[in-house]
Amino acid sequence: MQVHVLQGRRQLRVIPGKAVRDFINMGVGSGRVSCRKVFYSLLLLLLLLRFSLFFMASDTIEGDAVCSTVGCVGERLAPKLWGRRLESTIVEEICRALEEEGSSEVEKEAGAAESMEEFAREMKSSNPDVSTFAVKLKAMVSRLERKARTAKIQGYLYRHVASSSIPKQLHCLSLSLADEYSSNAAARLQLPPPERVPALVDNGYRHFVLASDNVLAAAVVATSLVRSSVNPSLVVLHVVTDRKAFAAMHAWFSLHPPEPAVVEVKELHQFDWFARGKVPVLEIMEKDRAARAQFGGGSSVIVKAAAGEKPYVVAAKLQTLNPKYYSVMNHIRINLPELFPSLNKVVFLDDDVVIQADLSPLWEIDLHGKVNGAVETCRGDDSYVMSKRLKNYLNFSHPLISSTFDADQCAWAYGMNIFDLEAWRKTNITRTYNHWLQKNVESDLSLWQLGTLPPGLIAFHGHVHIIDPHWHMLGLGYQEKTSLEDVESAAVIHFNGRAKPWLDIAFPNLQRLWTKHVNFSDRFIRACDIRAT
Repeated sequence: MQVHVLQGRRQLRVIPGKAVRDFINMGVGSGRVSCRKVFYSLLLLLLLLRFSLFFMASDTIEGDAVCSTVGCVGERLAPKLWGRRLESTIVEEICRALEEEGSSEVEKEAGAAESMEEFAREMKSSNPDVSTFAVKLKAMVSRLERKARTAKIQGYLYRHVASSSIPKQLHCLSLSLADEYSSNAAARLQLPPPERVPALVDNGYRHFVLASDNVLAAAVVATSLVRSSVNPSLVVLHVVTDRKAFAAMHAWFSLHPPEPAVVEVKELHQFDWFARGKVPVLEIMEKDRAARAQFGGGSSVIVKAAAGEKPYVVAAKLQTLNPKYYSVMNHIRINLPELFPSLNKVVFLDDDVVIQADLSPLWEIDLHGKVNGAVETCRGDDSYVMSKRLKNYLNFSHPLISSTFDADQCAWAYGMNIFDLEAWRKTNITRTYNHWLQKNVESDLSLWQLGTLPPGLIAFHGHVHIIDPHWHMLGLGYQEKTSLEDVESAAVIHFNGRAKPWLDIAFPNLQRLWTKHVNFSDRFIRACDIRAT
């Protein structure tokens, strides 16, 4: 085959050789294709493409307005076959328009489409150029993003109100029981009965401590604990509450004793240790409450001031307004050795847990001289709940924190803890806790913002023995992605998070694990219209 290029006329003349003429003259009737035929086909195609690229380059150099036929073919085919990137594409044009800063974004958003369907109809009817299309697309996306952000913040606000308020049914229950305490002698019976008082200080029993001002939640903990115990007659439950909830709490357990377990209900100021003098944690709590006033003004003020903040930052500020962070019930566990001076070991329970297995084996766990037996929260399938390290709770941008602790060290969980009170009394854990509470107040809450777990992580640092995660499963109040099979196999399930099981915002598939321990036929429950949702 001979190829002649006529540069003056910019033409390509191909004169086929003998082999090619033979190839062209081959008949196809036989239905057979030889290797020779395939080879010459590929060779011819390759030569044509190479010369098309040649003419495309020539068109570009000479700058002709109209390119030759072969050159145009090469210009269209070359980028696809050789991965060559065109200098200007529709995508680049759109990206350039999207990246341009607009001086009147709000005005543009005012006329933007409300949905993708509306945008598509508008584009079809107006047939705009690429630049106009990009500007209108940006306006629509900006408008939708602004609406989504507002909706997310409003969702956080509504969730905050729902989680921090006392449902009227629970308020009704407390009032009804308090009234029963004042009018019914049976509701004021001594707890426990005189003949069972010695069990309160007998270390041969299994002692559990529950600090709560929520009567219904405490009732579920007590019921599930006794139902799950292999030998409930060895169970002693110490319910610690505050002054306003004492009458209702006492009335409930007087009228609903979880036999055969032993139960006592004590108000904080009935403990000798509280009566002897000043309690450091209570004094610091008053200062802490005053410091948190910087977030004051109510939830609506926070939302209005959140124009430039990310939704999760707004959620954190809203969380600081939750009354539980001002409650002494949240801090009382740090004084367990003083509250129960005769006991050697206790299991502390939060009031948002449900016990699903016998917990007596916890007393057989060797803590190896440590004070606190707890589940680690930096390993597990649940990446949201079981991926917590110290950096998730403490502010490591503060030099006082960064110079003292390791940010990547695993955190552990409050809610179901084995406390060796004998070992605790030999340490300075309580003093350390109060010291760091004071430091946080002096630092304008810059060491951490919320809760009792951060100072607990500091105070118990080096005093924690990690136990099997089977004993304590967390996160049931945060999300419902947890496997039901895993939940049902855990010894203690913890509804930590906003979606408490006694609230309407609880996750229905998990809530039933809590409601099955509520006696909805009880007269106080029915009178206050407390129902399973």
